[in-house]
Amino acid sequence: MKEITKDMMIYEILDLNPELEDVFISHGMNCVGCPGSSAESLEDAAEGHGADLKALLEDLNKANELQA
Repeated sequence: MKEITKDMMIYEILDLNPELEDVFISHGMNCVGCPGSSAESLEDAAEGHGADLKALLEDLNKANELQA
């Protein structure tokens, strides 16, 4: 399974695994349908939403592993 990194675009992460939307929502980020999802990296989006990037990355990678 491909590791999710802070430099990936939001749409790339959701294309990799659409079920990761729940992880974004749990971190206060409603990324699906957001215009920024095609232009923002995970790092930029987390900063813009005041989300903890390290915790978000850990949760995304853990969920992606479990759903593989």
